[in-house]
Amino acid sequence: MFALHFPPLGHIVDWPGFAGTEGAWYEVNKVVLVYLFALILTCLIFVLGNKKQLVPTGAQNLAEISVEFIDQQLIEPTVGHNERKWLPPFMLSLFFFIFFTNIFEVVPVIQMPANARIALPMFLALFSYVIYHGSGFKEHGPIGYLKHAVVPPGVPKAMLPLVMVIEFVSKFLVQPFSHTVRLFANLLAGHILLVTFAVLSAGLWTTEWYAVFLPLPAFAVVFFTAFEIMVSFLQAYVFTLLFGVYFGAAVSHEH
Repeated sequence: MFALHFPPLGHIVDWPGFAGTEGAWYEVNKVVLVYLFALILTCLIFVLGNKKQLVPTGAQNLAEISVEFIDQQLIEPTVGHNERKWLPPFMLSLFFFIFFTNIFEVVPVIQMPANARIALPMFLALFSYVIYHGSGFKEHGPIGYLKHAVVPPGVPKAMLPLVMVIEFVSKFLVQPFSHTVRLFANLLAGHILLVTFAVLSAGLWTTEWYAVFLPLPAFAVVFFTAFEIMVSFLQAYVFTLLFGVYFGAAVSHEH
């Protein structure tokens, strides 16, 4: 008899700790390992790419291309020429760390995107929130930045109180929430899709007549695996791009 047993959502994203760590404050599970691997891989790009070679090859070439990509495609359009020299390495680190935590969704055995758990997207969004608003307060001063952030130019005085409330809620309350959910929801949805079609494929792996439908979910698994590779890159790009947009708006003197 044809029967499918879909795992509960909690089982899909909540992994038990490895032996010896259950219940401890340092409990290590699959998601923690993804964090660790992503951190190591991100650091390796900087370490290996820092080799001083006349003709760059391998990791150094990848690092230089990546820095150029981040600078031209993310920093230049959003922040422009800026004196803050820490922006390229920070945004490069942000991009690659998010990409690596995403791409483990399609790595055999692990098959878990760390950003399908809301904790990491929320932490990255709040960390970014502190940086761009903190930079805005430093650039304009407390009163100047609040005015810069919530008082758009050209608004009629009668509409100004309402617009200021909307701008404040949008930039100081909603912005980190939307920054979090955009990354988390996309990765969780993709993970659920892959699990769904994998379960369907396993359920149809049988000698019964309905096995003729097996190619459909099997093709879907291959298709969505390729699609999620693109999503892993795209969501890392979008998250980093939004940081650049928010940072550029915070420190800008154009109003």
